Amino acid sequence: MRNSIWDTEVKTENAASEAAESWRGRPAAQQPDWPDPAELRAVTTGLEQAPPLVFAAECDLLRRRMAAVARGEAVLLQGGDCAETFARTTSDGIHGKLKTLLQMAVVLTHATALPVVKIGRMAGQYAKPRSQNQEVRDGVTLPSYRGDAVNGLEFTPEARRPDPRRLRTMYEASTTTLNLVRALTTGGFADLGQVHAWNQGFVADSHVGEQYEELADEIDRSLAFMKACGVDTRELGTAEFFVGHEGLLLDYEAALTRTEAETGRTYATSAHLLWIGERTRDLDGAHVEYFSRIDNPIAVKLGPSTTPDTVLGLLDRLDPDREAGRLTFVVRAGAERVRDVLPTLVEKVNAEGAQVCWVSDPMHGNTITAASGHKTRRFDAILDEVRGFMEVHDALGSHPGGIHVELTGDDVTECVGGGNAVLAEELHHRYETACDPRLNHTQSLDLAFQLARMYRERPRVSARPRTLR
Repeated sequence: MRNSIWDTEVKTENAASEAAESWRGRPAAQQPDWPDPAELRAVTTGLEQAPPLVFAAECDLLRRRMAAVARGEAVLLQGGDCAETFARTTSDGIHGKLKTLLQMAVVLTHATALPVVKIGRMAGQYAKPRSQNQEVRDGVTLPSYRGDAVNGLEFTPEARRPDPRRLRTMYEASTTTLNLVRALTTGGFADLGQVHAWNQGFVADSHVGEQYEELADEIDRSLAFMKACGVDTRELGTAEFFVGHEGLLLDYEAALTRTEAETGRTYATSAHLLWIGERTRDLDGAHVEYFSRIDNPIAVKLGPSTTPDTVLGLLDRLDPDREAGRLTFVVRAGAERVRDVLPTLVEKVNAEGAQVCWVSDPMHGNTITAASGHKTRRFDAILDEVRGFMEVHDALGSHPGGIHVELTGDDVTECVGGGNAVLAEELHHRYETACDPRLNHTQSLDLAFQLARMYRERPRVSARPRTLR
């Protein structure tokens, strides 16, 4: 018996080591140029001994929820900051993002008559890929800002020096965020009646709210009906909520990789779901190798240059057993390209018999530069890409699995247009993002109501409520 236990422990350690280290022999794109390898190793060694941020059972639960999305039995809503910052990992900031996502989810749940799987771009979205390794200002060249997990936003040599100690701060900030999210989603903050009251406030106060009065009234009548039937909505005061981020910094992800002794399954314990970005999805690269070794539900971003062969290669590497819920493709083609790019990709995947989740990222393909020099996005373009995404799936008879957006609960002025329209000349008023422009609270709810309308207009959407298995 003792030998059996010892053998299990050895196998577990070997599996974790293989998952955490096999990527090191492959080209790893978008990794920081850490100036002191010994310092990096000291930090990652500490993280290897740290408690996991998420647990295997939670990841498995999300995988089952994502399987429901893949089968057309649920819808995904994922959103949060483009890049989290340590300074804004505050109670108010977390409250605002969570409140916004819960409001959006209620609208989508009612409109689709399907469960909404909620994932925050939270508790780990502290690193960003960059198109240039260096930034030049007034003749001064410094390393590009790669997120608070790597260096500082201030344009000084000290701030821009990659500092591996920030990985530990990232872990601590993620712990803070997760603790508050868990407390809020189980402590009454997600009460259905309260969330609906917030949405009623949006309808009453927004310049565009009146066009959503009918849907808001329907939700109100549904809640009244439930109460008349004796259902206490306070019993619906909890919500399943997961977190995810781009699995960019492989030294960090490897240090938090754990293998379950009971099952032999290996997980990235930094988040429930990780995704591979457009810049790091090389089939022979380190990121695909690492992701192929973990059992979390995973996602890959697909830009307009994605070919069917690439998608099929990703399927073979990341989902060889064609398991529903394992793999999500997040399409970021741009409003002008999505109707041309997406159909062939969906058809090829369907022909393989794979059950993947198809999700729209309408943000990254629609970034422009305003006359003021601010990076921004037009709400109309964001909405048009979502509409194009829906149209393609309608034409093919497949399930549009949901959306993945960059948003905040604050009244920032970073994207132009939308509800209570932000004008281009107003961008400087509250342009607070550390990287890319985000939808503000009102724009996010405007998008949710618009998306709800699109789902309701689909002939294939059933009015019969379903529950997740």
